[in-house]
Amino acid sequence: MGLAIVIMAAGKGTRLKSRRPKVLHAIGGKPLLEHVIAAASRIVAPADIYAVVGHEAASVEAAVAGTGVGFVLQAEQLGTGHAIQCAQEAIRGYDNVLVLSGDVPLIRPETIGLLWEFHQAQDAAMTILTARPENPFGYGRVVRRGSDSAEVEAIVEQKSLSAGQEEIGEINSGIYAFKTAALLQYLSRIEAGNSAGEYYLTDLAGILVAAGERVVAVEAADPEEVLGANTIAELVSLDATLRAQNAERLMAQGVTIFRPETSVIDADVEVGPDTVIEPFVQLLGKTRIGSDCLIRSSTVIENSTIEDGVIVRQSCVIAESTIGSGARIGPFAHIRPGSEIGEDAHVGNFVETKKARLGKGAKANHLTYLGDAEVGAGSNIGAGVITCNYDGVNKHTTKIGAGVFVGSDSTLVAPITLGDGCYVGAGSCITKDVPEDALAVGRSKQVIKEGWAVAKRKRLRGEC
Repeated sequence: MGLAIVIMAAGKGTRLKSRRPKVLHAIGGKPLLEHVIAAASRIVAPADIYAVVGHEAASVEAAVAGTGVGFVLQAEQLGTGHAIQCAQEAIRGYDNVLVLSGDVPLIRPETIGLLWEFHQAQDAAMTILTARPENPFGYGRVVRRGSDSAEVEAIVEQKSLSAGQEEIGEINSGIYAFKTAALLQYLSRIEAGNSAGEYYLTDLAGILVAAGERVVAVEAADPEEVLGANTIAELVSLDATLRAQNAERLMAQGVTIFRPETSVIDADVEVGPDTVIEPFVQLLGKTRIGSDCLIRSSTVIENSTIEDGVIVRQSCVIAESTIGSGARIGPFAHIRPGSEIGEDAHVGNFVETKKARLGKGAKANHLTYLGDAEVGAGSNIGAGVITCNYDGVNKHTTKIGAGVFVGSDSTLVAPITLGDGCYVGAGSCITKDVPEDALAVGRSKQVIKEGWAVAKRKRLRGEC
């Protein structure tokens, strides 16, 4: 086998001050580790990717189980060198190994590919991915044999830098490529001669050089790609960078995003050309938005599909639902999971749907709740209509045919069916099925008592 990728994902992330495993903290709507796996999966098949897990291993494995990668347990976390020791059996059959960090989510497939191609071209035992950030303080510096040389002489940690080495701006990213044979041959020579008592993979560079093996370095084009998240502030900064990249990607594809710095757009969101996104919009999860849509300010759309030509007005919430082409939603509409809003349908202000299907051209324009409901094409649901779908134990379905008119402030007690073309009088409480083209009125008879109000006022004033 040619190439395996090992992803370090066992650490606690102590500096995050969190009980959650470090690699499960999220940016761009998904865990750090999932971003790295996605990039690695563009280079090799998931079956050739191994995540080294340790702290809360079961939680980490469960979070990325759907990616298809393998897992290696580092039961006791004794450093990066020890992590690779734990993975020896998994990688032994491969010719080469890439080592990535599970907390470096901005790494691009192109940069991983650059490392892999350079490693092969140089026929090196070890290749180090480097970067030149604006401020290299705190990072290990890469000392090359010459200014124009690919070969590395040493990696020197910040505290061990000499006066001249402090000027070096090239840092070790902690991302490497190895010939597997050389890696396994010299891995046991790493010693835990540090205050933490850990085995650092970084030390392998010096061990290989001393053994006469070839160690080289290649620089990443963008230093931000190799930045990790060691604090919550750094995590939030990476999230902002990723979301800005997402906005730029969408705008390059023909999407207009006004005030993109105010938008929250997750990594897996897709938007078609000529769609306009106004400020303070959140597009989350695996949301898909078609072309020629307008998504107005302060709307939140999560894991939903919005087809072409849809207008979503201000301050709507749409979750796990589908909106058909040409539909009009909001303002202030709440489309809850399982809803299917049909082509050219209207769901207006303060309307809530839950597991409801509206047919083509159906309308519910004001102050309505449609739960567990099926509404036929062209039907009109008046203001204040409620489907009573829950009896305290079970949910029941309301079926409304095509071309039905339901008057304002009506209550439809499920299970119930309204036939095609029927009318329901305003203010009705409907508890029985209504035939096609019938009129249903379910309200008490109006009573008028002439002069009653005058007599009432007199009694209140004590005049009689």
